[in-house]
Amino acid sequence: MIEAIPPGLLLIVGALLVPLLPARWPRNTYMLLLPFLGALHMWMLPDGYALHSTLWGYDLHLVRVDGLSRIFGLVFHLAALLSVMYSLHINDRVQQVAALMYSGSAIGAVFAGDLPTLFLYWEGTAITSVFLIWARRSERSYKVGLRYLIIQVLSGVLLLAGTIILYKETGSLAFNRIGLGGTGNTLIFLSFGIKAAFPFLHNWLQDAYPEATPTGTVWLSAFTTKLAIYALARGFAGTEILIPIGAAMTAFPVFFAVIENDLRRVLSYSLNNQLGFMIVGIGIGSDLALNGAASHAFAHIIYKGLLFMGMGAVLHRTGTIKASELGGLYKSMPWTTGFTMVGAAAISAFPLFSGFVTKSMVLTAAAEEHHTIAFLVLLFASAGVLHHSGIKIPYFAFFAHDSGKRPKEAPLNMLIAMGVAAFLCIGIGVYPAPLYAILPFPMEEPYNAYHMTHVVTQLQLLVFAALAFVFLARTHLEPPELDATHIDTDVLYRKFVPAVLRQVESTWGVARQAMEERAAALGTSGLSWLRAHASPGGTVGEPWPTSSTALWASVFLTVWLVFYFVT
Repeated sequence: MIEAIPPGLLLIVGALLVPLLPARWPRNTYMLLLPFLGALHMWMLPDGYALHSTLWGYDLHLVRVDGLSRIFGLVFHLAALLSVMYSLHINDRVQQVAALMYSGSAIGAVFAGDLPTLFLYWEGTAITSVFLIWARRSERSYKVGLRYLIIQVLSGVLLLAGTIILYKETGSLAFNRIGLGGTGNTLIFLSFGIKAAFPFLHNWLQDAYPEATPTGTVWLSAFTTKLAIYALARGFAGTEILIPIGAAMTAFPVFFAVIENDLRRVLSYSLNNQLGFMIVGIGIGSDLALNGAASHAFAHIIYKGLLFMGMGAVLHRTGTIKASELGGLYKSMPWTTGFTMVGAAAISAFPLFSGFVTKSMVLTAAAEEHHTIAFLVLLFASAGVLHHSGIKIPYFAFFAHDSGKRPKEAPLNMLIAMGVAAFLCIGIGVYPAPLYAILPFPMEEPYNAYHMTHVVTQLQLLVFAALAFVFLARTHLEPPELDATHIDTDVLYRKFVPAVLRQVESTWGVARQAMEERAAALGTSGLSWLRAHASPGGTVGEPWPTSSTALWASVFLTVWLVFYFVT
């Protein structure tokens, strides 16, 4: 009986009961149990398990369990548990219900075996997650949330349109490898690309995530983009166009992150950068590359969540997250400082931290498959990660100029969540075997992350990147932390397109007014002519002589008879 329950449904339905629990601690305990029970239920489902149903004559695969769905399902449950733990201090039931339904929708999506079921969960993540932005309850968060919702729903519309076209072409609704080659395939690819924040489709991420609540951003960082990574790995593994797309994603956010003042926006650009590594792995398509993408997604959810937790704690206690207004917080927030530094080490891929044992798999796959340019871009991006996330985040938040702020340490529940995430970052880095054991694709030889070549290469990269930061800082060439607005490609749809539409509306208004005036003038003159000629005293209105009337009647009769007999 329990096997008939799709994974994720327990969190979605369970979230609806949260408002019915009036006391805070029973409600918190209940929320902590939901991800744990959901993970236990998911783990009990055997590999190869499938749940089928028929709706309106269509054969649907509601659940499909295999290695790829299981590793994403496991880390999504883990992320939900850590996020609930991190959010226990809030008493906002809108956020609590939305967050649990959001995570449940993402979990349901990775186990969907057909495209219509994927679409339902896909849109579920969009509709529920926007409330984590609106929960900030500011005019800016409201506008940002609307933009976010429009873009996420557009992704779903493309997925639905692609599904319909693909079904007409193939007669199948199964969600397996899709590949490029047709209109439906391309629409689905674009749908996944929007959620994965492809270049020029990425701005919703940096626009929305920094405007969510301190806890909401932690939830957002875990699910939406990684769901897209899963979907690309399932449907477009080995699609070579993903290699340059992913390489570009690793590189361009570095430049924006370096000059950005809002530290949560820095992490949003960094998130975009890390997604690029996963997408390159998916594009390469070998077992090692796909395992690298899946394992890096697993590690990334934890260490990126940890970094957003650290910055969320700073925002919660100080009311600001701008680097120019922070500094010296290590004196009053030492635990938050330490945990954030662990996350910074993990994202920078220091040996003995989780990022090292997962990112190196993608780099190795790129080298083995002779994607030299992509490999070099990934190396450059790795150095950039150390600069903007490994150094900039902890340095400007906790160690730069003393801002004079002496806030309290983060609430206990936040510290526990950060502590667990930090423990996992170190544990996976020191002993990656359990993570490697659940990777979805079998490899001929066990992967050894701590091969001497990997370790030495990464340490060289990190040392020289750190020296570059020190040199730039000492010579005052490092971009200063200024409270400024940096222009990205979103200026096209946020500023340029609205300005063009306003100009078109203004021009059309003037033209419409002129046409209305001209039409009114023509109508007036036409009525005057009719009055002059058709009135009883006018030309047409005067009585006609009998002879003229008979003549015209005979002419019309003749024309009608000719037309009748000819046709």
